[in-house]
This record gives sequence, structure tokens and C-alpha cells, in this order.
Amino acid sequence: MANEVILLDFPVSMFAARIRIGLAEKGTDYERIEEHPWNKGPLLLHMNPIHKKIPVFIHNGKPIPESLIILEYIDEVWNDDKAPLLLPSDPYQKAQARFWADFIDKKHR
Repeated sequence: MANEVILLDFPVSMFAARIRIGLAEKGTDYERIEEHPWNKGPLLLHMNPIHKKIPVFIHNGKPIPESLIILEYIDEVWNDDKAPLLLPSDPYQKAQARFWADFIDKKHR
């Protein structure tokens, strides 16, 4: 199967913006499909049936929801020496980055 990468997002979503930035940092090509958060399409409902929200990252037909989980996945899959790490490799620094991302997430809900 080809390396198919799709991002279900909405232009003003800060959570989807995280993914767009991460993919740009990694130099990864992807197809962007806009999904309106208040008028959810069948693809979004099928790919994220639990939360029914964006962003959803689809890699080779397999969906991954939640922006922080998606970023960790992108970091693990596109981990060659040419692309920068999205999260620090040091466990403590990585925990700190996750803490602040979680803090920001909870302040914007």
C-alpha cells in the first residue's frame, strides 16, 4: 500500500494547526480534507466515531484522533535523521512538553 496520509481538519482549529505544523516540520506530504466541526461529514463520523471531532490523521487507511497522540505518532513514524523531532528525546523534557500542551488544551475547551 502506498504511504497515504490524510488530515481531516478545519482551518481555524488550533488542534489541527498542530498537526499541519508537525507535518511541515517533518516534510511530509499529505492530503487535507476540510471537515466543519458543526456539520460533521460521514468520513469524520466513520474515522472518529468516539469523539466525532477533528483533527483526525489517517495513515494508510488507519485513523488516529487527538492532536497530541497524532504528533507522537508522526514523530515515531517519520523518525529519520533528516527530519527534526517534534518532541524532545529526553523523557523529562518530553513530559514537560506534554504537560504544557495538555494545559493549553484544557484552557481552550
